[in-house]
Amino acid sequence: MHRKHLLTELESYKTGFTHEAKMKDEMISFIRKNNHCFDRKLATGHITGSAWIQNNSRDSVLLMHHRKLDKWLQLGGHADGDSNIKFVAIKEAQEESGLLNFEFRSKTIFDLDIHLIPAQSNNPEHFHYDIRYHFLTDDSVPIIKNHESIDLAWIPLNQISEYTKEESILRMVEKSQIL
Repeated sequence: MHRKHLLTELESYKTGFTHEAKMKDEMISFIRKNNHCFDRKLATGHITGSAWIQNNSRDSVLLMHHRKLDKWLQLGGHADGDSNIKFVAIKEAQEESGLLNFEFRSKTIFDLDIHLIPAQSNNPEHFHYDIRYHFLTDDSVPIIKNHESIDLAWIPLNQISEYTKEESILRMVEKSQIL
């Protein structure tokens, strides 16, 4: 599996958030050490791709209430062997929202996060090395949740803290407001 392009993109990614900068270094190290980092069968963890989706007026973001994790999160998921994480983020956004058209707000990485996924069924506890891209879309198009979510909704940025206290979500809200 090809890792070079992602490593180049990560190495050029700049963040003003200390914790995120540490995760960037951890992520680069993880990718360099694991030839199969894009494969969910890698038991310790794997690369995932996510989409931070704002409406065109940039005052709301599309979040899903994740069924397995019971948390409000951005859309995204497993790379399943695909090293094109931008494509993974778009594919997951389409599958989880029913929306088809997304515009890149920026074609570079928007955010990074490493988070622990608890053990479930046959899957042991493991890490998601999540690479996030920023998209815009039309919020007048109906959204359709899939089996992975309890709910799917456009949440005004100024109301996010009523849905989640997740550090990475709040960081993306902050980034959204300065772009």
